[in-house]
Amino acid sequence: MKNISWRAQLRFVGLGYAAVVAVAAVLLLGRYLQERYDPNAAASGGMYAFGDVILCIFIACLFMIPTVFLIWVMARVEGFYTAYSQLLVGISLSAPLCLTLFYFGKNHVGDNLRLACLCRLMGSPFILVGIVVSRLVARFDRAKKLVSYALLIEGLTLGVAIALLIHG
Repeated sequence: MKNISWRAQLRFVGLGYAAVVAVAAVLLLGRYLQERYDPNAAASGGMYAFGDVILCIFIACLFMIPTVFLIWVMARVEGFYTAYSQLLVGISLSAPLCLTLFYFGKNHVGDNLRLACLCRLMGSPFILVGIVVSRLVARFDRAKKLVSYALLIEGLTLGVAIALLIHG
């Protein structure tokens, strides 16, 4: 792919995202129809909920494939990658904030905000994988430093969250 321009590579990545969206839509429609027309769905709601979680994890993993290629293409352009690295630091800073609000804000924070924080924390392993890939393909010193900060923040927050979960 070295002979193809980075703009053409971005188009291929866009096609990859479109393909993943199409596959996800078909999978979600199939799951919806299965739950809608299965007479046993009401009796085994927990099993269907677990199936929904597994499907969501699978779809998130599918989205990681074109994202890895997008990161790889962006790593060649210093301006894009530096801005992306700054965005990663901002996203990683939301993890400790969400952990703090979720853990200490039981009586002081609304349920919707706590749910949003929980969703952010549940997505942390996927974000961590994206940050690791970003660090591996980083070429420029400033971008490497910023992505390393993001990796440190996200990794430490995930470690503290797991420790709090185990400790109770």
